[in-house]
Amino acid sequence: MTRFALHSTIRADAIDDYVAQHRRIPDDLQGVFDRVGVIDWVIWRSGDRLFHLVDCDDIDDVMRRIGESPENEAWQRDIGRFVSRFHGPDGQDDAAPLAEVWALSTQRQDERRRP
Repeated sequence: MTRFALHSTIRADAIDDYVAQHRRIPDDLQGVFDRVGVIDWVIWRSGDRLFHLVDCDDIDDVMRRIGESPENEAWQRDIGRFVSRFHGPDGQDDAAPLAEVWALSTQRQDERRRP
């Protein structure tokens, strides 16, 4: 499994509606995620910036298969009205593996291993 980072920008006047729409995504869209191999997808918000972490094995395959699904097309028609831009981790239009810089959990494990 690999973790991928995606970013999007939400229209300032659409934040509450975007959050409300994500209280629970449609069951058919969740089914697509299950079928294509999305292990987890978490979204955080800071102001108008959205940060997505997607856990899966092959992000290119996952995004292609999600993009081809009628369930996602319907979701995008609805949720797309709130989002002004969607892009990968370094501003590109595709996704790339997330490069870990530091993790408290790793540091703690390393400290426990020291003699």
